[in-house]
Amino acid sequence: MSRRTVWLVVGAAVIAAVVYAASPVLAARQLVAAARAGDEAALERRVDFPAFRESLKAELNARLMAEMRAEEDGAGRALALLFGPALVSGMVDAFVTPQAIAAMVRDAEPPEPDPDAARPPAEPPAEDDRRVRQAYGFRDLNTFTVTLTREGREDDAVVLLMERRGVLDWKLAGVDLPDRPVG
Repeated sequence: MSRRTVWLVVGAAVIAAVVYAASPVLAARQLVAAARAGDEAALERRVDFPAFRESLKAELNARLMAEMRAEEDGAGRALALLFGPALVSGMVDAFVTPQAIAAMVRDAEPPEPDPDAARPPAEPPAEDDRRVRQAYGFRDLNTFTVTLTREGREDDAVVLLMERRGVLDWKLAGVDLPDRPVG
């Protein structure tokens, strides 16, 4: 193998690595830009809604179960354990919409089971009120995280999980919520 061929192979490998590392960042920035602009069509292209709903259900059910284990009332705990997952499932199915995803990304707040929370605000919040910081990173080769934190509430982060779909396409497919009570 000639020296020129070796350099071409090394150069191609470096370019592939850069494209691989840059593609999820570009997808995450497109997701954030679509959320800030309220572009529902762009959000629908960037979000795998069935996978996102399942992830959110799992997060909320785990939180609900942890709270119920701490509950003293045996009858109330039994009812919550019996009906809680069905209520969470129905709530998530009804309220996870492009508008709710946009609000979550803009405000670094999880979707709320409030019909008014799913609608975009009448007036955009003042720039000081919406300081959301973003941090990016790979969780593994096929999962990229976008950590959203509000200024002054760094311990209350919402972590968006973007998963690889194909070679260079990434979609929002899950969420890790901050540790705080349901509702």
